[in-house]
Amino acid sequence: MSKKKMSTKAKIQLTVFLIIYTTVGLLNAKLMTAPPSEALKNIANRWIVQFGPANTWYYRINPMTVIMSFVVIIVILAFARSVHKEFSLIPNRKQAFAESLMDFLYEIVESSVPNEKYARSVFKISMTLFIYIAVSNLIGGFVPGISADVSIAENGARTVKFVLFSDTWFPPTGDLNTNLTYAVMVFIISQYFAIKTKGVKGWLKGFLEPVAFMLPMNIVGELAKPLSHAMRLFGNVTGGGILVLVISYLVKYMFLPPFLWAYFGIFSGLIQAFVFSTLAIAYMSSQIEG
Repeated sequence: MSKKKMSTKAKIQLTVFLIIYTTVGLLNAKLMTAPPSEALKNIANRWIVQFGPANTWYYRINPMTVIMSFVVIIVILAFARSVHKEFSLIPNRKQAFAESLMDFLYEIVESSVPNEKYARSVFKISMTLFIYIAVSNLIGGFVPGISADVSIAENGARTVKFVLFSDTWFPPTGDLNTNLTYAVMVFIISQYFAIKTKGVKGWLKGFLEPVAFMLPMNIVGELAKPLSHAMRLFGNVTGGGILVLVISYLVKYMFLPPFLWAYFGIFSGLIQAFVFSTLAIAYMSSQIEG
């Protein structure tokens, strides 16, 4: 079998890319003279706005989370509108991609929730979560954009400086509040399904199984689900972003970062979206069929 050779156009494009990338890398290596402790001191700081009484947590918001949430929603709606606009019996690439993705996840839901009455609802919830989290992780994983460099003074005052293309866009899933909101939502919906299928008595009886003295453990186990559900996604997204940024600085943004962005931004981001949605399916199905 003959090997397919790279075209001349592709060779020229690859050569130009390597020249530009190497040049930018050498400039970074020369200009980035600050020690790591100075350059990375604000890495964990967040842009927080207090719009109510001071030191009250529920009067605080992270504007980047709100802004990027709307950006993610707009991206999803724009893609859905383009698919709907060009919808046909003979699907194009975008329609085929969307249909294959939904078919794949629906098969998982169907195998977990045989009851068709609830399967459609579980599918809609899990599919929505997957699409939102996947787009959020992709935008925040490998798309360079505007980042907020936040420094905190000794008196607690925050100074925000916006930097262009020094980091990726801020992913909403990098905020624990976002992930915890979706995890609690899945928890509430799963308990609702349990009450609807088993009745209130059957739902309460489930906390006494297999024996009555397991009640405290069963309650703790149920309450731990949304916490672990949220922390898993938050830890992977935030930890991956910090790791890429630290290693990128240490190697002066030369050669290694694109591979790290590809892994944490694309592969790991999609995997975490899939894991979150399948865990949501598992939690809901266990209450429906349990």
